[in-house]
Amino acid sequence: MQSSVYKVIEIVGTSPNSWEEAAKLAIETAAQSLEDLRVAEIVKMDATIENGKITGFRTRLTVSFKYHPSKG
Repeated sequence: MQSSVYKVIEIVGTSPNSWEEAAKLAIETAAQSLEDLRVAEIVKMDATIENGKITGFRTRLTVSFKYHPSKG
């Protein structure tokens, strides 16, 4: 196995429909600007409530991606 270094960040996705959709959106959005995404871990899920009804879902994830040090 080759040696590697990974950076871990925390991201939050939101959705009016589900926690799963919120997580999917967060990963897909992060993948647009981060290279070599490797693992996502669900840290926390919560919901916003208005008038006794759930109106939104939020999923907090940690995401790891391969670290590429700058050269030069």
